[in-house]
Formats: sequence, structure tokens, C-alpha cells
Amino acid sequence: MAVLYEALTVLTFLCLLNCASAIGVNWGIQASHPLPPSTVVQMLKDNGIQKVKLFEADDGIMEALKKSSIQVMVGIPNDLLNGLAGSEKTAEDWVSKNVSKYVNDGVDVRYVAVGNEPFLQTYNGTYLNITYPALQNVQAALIKAGLGNQVKVTIPLNADVYASASGKPSDGDFRSDIHGLMVQIISFLNDNNAPFTVNIYPFISLYNDPNFPLDYAFFKGSASPIVDGSVTYTNVLDANHDTLLSALRKNGFGNLSIIVGEIGWPTDGDMNANIQYARQFNQGLVNHVSSNQGTPLRPGPLDAYLFSLIDEDLKSILPGNFERHWGIFYYDGTPKYQLSLSGANTSATLVGAKGVKYLDRKWCVLKPSVGLDNQNIAASVSYACANADCSSLGYKTSCGDLDAKGNISYAFNSYYQKNDQDQRACDFNNLATVTTENPSTSSCKFNIMIEEFSLATSLRSIRYSCGWVAFIPVLVIFL
Repeated sequence: MAVLYEALTVLTFLCLLNCASAIGVNWGIQASHPLPPSTVVQMLKDNGIQKVKLFEADDGIMEALKKSSIQVMVGIPNDLLNGLAGSEKTAEDWVSKNVSKYVNDGVDVRYVAVGNEPFLQTYNGTYLNITYPALQNVQAALIKAGLGNQVKVTIPLNADVYASASGKPSDGDFRSDIHGLMVQIISFLNDNNAPFTVNIYPFISLYNDPNFPLDYAFFKGSASPIVDGSVTYTNVLDANHDTLLSALRKNGFGNLSIIVGEIGWPTDGDMNANIQYARQFNQGLVNHVSSNQGTPLRPGPLDAYLFSLIDEDLKSILPGNFERHWGIFYYDGTPKYQLSLSGANTSATLVGAKGVKYLDRKWCVLKPSVGLDNQNIAASVSYACANADCSSLGYKTSCGDLDAKGNISYAFNSYYQKNDQDQRACDFNNLATVTTENPSTSSCKFNIMIEEFSLATSLRSIRYSCGWVAFIPVLVIFL
């Protein structure tokens, strides 16, 4: 019996280690034509993905995750925080409808993410006074529902909640304007055996600072490492993670577990957002996580969720056109590049979505007879891009090789496909026509839309999209 017990103990430890070190993914649904949830869940299984992070408790998705053995972090949108903060009953109702219901039906919910980066400085303090009370009420509701030990609360926070004045990880501490609040939150998380979740984006560091050392973002060493005492940091993930860990230690909670809630690299919409860089970064990330080496200050398994699973064409592009291109899969579930999610076999490939249904093979393009001096072109292109997705157009993007007419056709086709190839969506004051000849180039794909599948929250997700503001300057590309 003793031998059997020891064997089971070792087996359990190895299983826990494997789950902890396996990469998870973020599954967002801000898409005009999302894939059916059952298709995506099967794709997760086919790729050996054991953990998924959701931004809302969509009923269709949660139903599809039943008895899938996939661990789930379910999110609460920021616009619900005020109600949850002000009413314990509201929190209890939310837990009942979005957690208890599905746990009882066989969904393996492990975490509830209360808000999403609510302390971003760009929010100007909108959620500062309600996030912590919401966290407390959701935790109380989980305990009341008998799920306090099984489901843990957390708050996915942007890495801007902490910093190092010297640039060295050992000098990390929380932002001065929210320091007291952060100490309250980490104390609460510690008391409830809950993790600190942080979103880390090396790409954004490069996007905001062209002088950011590119090799420091990838996991192959750096010509300019950060030397912090006896520790040398050769990649930004380790340095950023340990800056947070130093902040936790400095405030008395150095043993608090850490989850990297979002980390990834986009493939389009910016000169540094491309297939080559995305594959290099994401494979380096997966290899790093799978190695179980951890970081200099915290060796061992690293819990991380890749951002993201599938491209989302309704995401706001105010931060940049790249926002719609974080997926390791295109909108239709097609793999973008070769990626081994196990980290062990670098020749492995991603398994795409199965049984995807497409609309007819036809595209909307500018009529060959229309000249570029036509006075209706500018307004038509602006309208098309405001109501569809032109984020692949621009300097050194995937469609950067198009000429003026190609740019116009791309905009028209994007609108046409988003509107399910409705004939009325290919008119534009008689400037456009439907063709069966594929206008795609070697680097720029003119998409054919997939058949529409309605998610319960897909329409609500439009509230996050205000891309029309950022599309106005795109006219300079066309004219």
C-alpha cells in the first residue's frame, strides 16, 4: 500500500506540473463572424490546449466546454464592476448564472477574472474605487455557493501597475498613485489563496519605443542584457515578471502565485507585427514555459496564457491596427504559422478548425473602368473601412504591396464579406463590382467570409469597438 501511495503521489505531482507548465490561451469573441463554440473547443482539444481564458461567460461557449477537461478562467467585463461592487446580491446572482450553473454541468472553472486591466492609466481612474469591492463580493459569493476552494478570484492587471525606478527588477514596486490599493488587493488575494494575474506585452514595448532592443523581446539571449546584482536578464518576460515579484516581496507577499494572463505577438497591422516575429516570439514563449525553468527569482513552472487564439475583427484599433491580429489562428481557424505548443517538438504544426463553412468564392472590387480621380472614392472607402476591417492596409503590413486601386478593392471587399456578400454591399455609388477572380496577392489575402454563427455576447462585444475614429487617417493610403 505504501508503494502504491508513493506512486500515486508522484503521478499526481507530475500531472499538476504538466498542467501548470502547459500554455493556455485567451479566447476572445469580438468578431463579426465567430466560429461555432463546438468547433473551437474541438480545435483546443486537437492542439492539446488544456487551459482557456474567457473575457465573458458566453452561454454557447460555456456549454461547449462541458466535460471537455479544459480548465477555464471566466472573465467579468469592466462595465459590470460597478453593479458587483455595490451589491452582494448582484455578485451572488452573477456567480449563480455564470459559475455555479456550469460547474454543476461539468465545466472545469478554476478562476473568475474580475475586470480586465481596470487600472490602466488611460481609464483615468474610472474603476479605481469599484474593482476591489467587486473582487470582495465575488469572492464572498463563491464561498456562499460552496465554490470558495475550487474557484479562485483574480484581477488581470496590466504591467503598468508596477515599475522600477532604476530599470532593474529588484527595484520593482507598485505605482505610487495606487500603491495602497494594490497592497489591499494582494493581501486579499493572499488571504484567499488566489493568484496575481498580470498581462505582459513585449510587442507593446517595441511599438511604443522603436529603440527597444528586439532581441530582448525574444528568448534567444540579448546583446544588451539587464544586469541586476548577481542576476542577468536576457529577455523581457523574465525581467518584467521578476519586477512584479520584487514588488510583491517588498510589500510582504513574496509567496503569492503569479499568472501571466496575456502575452503574445500580433501578425499584422504594424511593421513589427508579422508572421516571422510572431512565430519566433510565441515559440520562444512556449519553449520557455514548457522548460519549467521559470524566472531567476522564481524557478519552476510558469503559468501563462497566450494571447490570443483567434483574430477578432471587431476589436478597437485605437491602440493600433495590430489589435485585430493577435491570434495564432486566422478568423476562420486556419493556422497562421508552424508552432509547437508542447515546446518539445519544434516541427509540430497547429491543427486548424474542422468543418468550417465559407460563403461563395466571390469578391467585391473596384470597377476597372473607374478612375482614381472619381470624387466618390474617398467617401466610399472611408465608409467601408469605418464599417469593416482595413487594419491590414498600411506601411509594411501584409497588404502594403497593393497599389491605390488594390487598396480601394480591399476596403470594398472587406465590407462586402462582413455583410455576408449581400449584393447591396458591393455598390458604393456604382464604383464596385463582384468578381469570381481572386484579387489576392502573394502577401495580401482578400478574405472570403465564413458562414455567420451568432454568439450570445457577440453583439454586445461591439460596444468595445470604436475603430471608426482610427480609420479616418487611412484615406492617405488610398489617394
